Amino acid sequence: MNSHSVSPDSIRDAFSKAMSAMYQQEVPQYGTLLQIVSEVNAHYLQQYPDTFTPDNPLAVNRLEVERHGAIRLGSAAELATMRRLFAVMGMYPVSYYDLSAAGVPVHSTAFRAVDEAALLYNPFRVFTSLLRLDLIDDLSLREQASQILAQRDIFSPRTRALIAVAERDGGLTAAQAEEFVTEALKTFQWHSDAQVDLATYEALLNHHRLIADVVSFKGPHINHLTPRTLDIDRVQACMPDYHITPKEMIEGPPRRQVPILLRQTSFKALSETITFTDAAAGKHTARFGEIEQRGLALTPAGRALYDRLLQDDADFSAFPDDIAAIRQQQLGYFRYTLQPGATLPAGATIAQLESLIDTDVVRVTPIIYEDFLPVSAAGIFQSNLGSERGKVSKGNPNKQAFEQALGCAVLDEFTLYQQIEDRSLAALFAAR
Repeated sequence: MNSHSVSPDSIRDAFSKAMSAMYQQEVPQYGTLLQIVSEVNAHYLQQYPDTFTPDNPLAVNRLEVERHGAIRLGSAAELATMRRLFAVMGMYPVSYYDLSAAGVPVHSTAFRAVDEAALLYNPFRVFTSLLRLDLIDDLSLREQASQILAQRDIFSPRTRALIAVAERDGGLTAAQAEEFVTEALKTFQWHSDAQVDLATYEALLNHHRLIADVVSFKGPHINHLTPRTLDIDRVQACMPDYHITPKEMIEGPPRRQVPILLRQTSFKALSETITFTDAAAGKHTARFGEIEQRGLALTPAGRALYDRLLQDDADFSAFPDDIAAIRQQQLGYFRYTLQPGATLPAGATIAQLESLIDTDVVRVTPIIYEDFLPVSAAGIFQSNLGSERGKVSKGNPNKQAFEQALGCAVLDEFTLYQQIEDRSLAALFAAR
């Protein structure tokens, strides 16, 4: 960055808060969700005051500002520019997700911060899906959808210009950053005027609701914005008290003593009035509210065990449910720090780590999972788009094609978590 630039973290923070304010206006029930989550989190922290360690006050701030959004793009060009837009905010594509196996014709990545300090400042992330036109069985409809998408530009000219400025100058000034947030937000706004006529919309809808959602509108409206709770089961139980109907089941792992990965629930999508290009009026169902609970990030071995158990009727009794066992079996990632007031013995090495943990010299903290689960994402999508698969073929994952559209390789989530764990150990033993 140049000397006059503001940090990408501050731009990301401002953008996420602006998006939250916009979504509250567009979807009033989202504001109610925020109220429920705030009350549940406050109750949880009263019950478990040691949830966040006193020497890490930013963890509470992170919880309060944490959101993830989701968008669906229609073309490779849109995805490539979206990558550049998110880079201005210090957000990078992590992991590849194939949802086509569940009959949802998209593949995806998550744009998020990757640095620990950036995640603590504001962990805003956007699950970003790219429509797979190749999975539309009807060739004429596929071509029609492609032509419709080619005619739209989801980014304002000023957004494109400010992205170029940030790339050229290594960042944005405070005034430019403020304008960037305002302009970039336009990309994610809801448009009640469709860009197709009613007959085209219905043809797209008949093939798959998600195809209609992507192709029929002027931009990739944010279709949900998700706060993070510490007790998703309580949120699920509370929603009817606020006249919100939750989806039938929570997606992800079952409730556990040591939460792992990601659990999600949502309320049913809104039916919203739209006007088509032939002046016909209709209803469109896509945008919904979602809540998530994040747990421990799993190693490749832990994730393989999770995936296997998920297929075995979701019986998770074989997955250990205490930190010591998870560590011993190398199923999860952990951060290692000195206990408050403790000092490392002279000459202590990493070979003595277990004894240092046993004698309360070193503290072990689960590393939070920052990413997503394709099965859960598909379950959320389907519960809000309709459970029918639609007339699309089940494709195979195509990471290479996705990365070609993106313009770069996606980052590997396991590598990122391993780096966090390794850095904590290096800092621990360098501090003596």
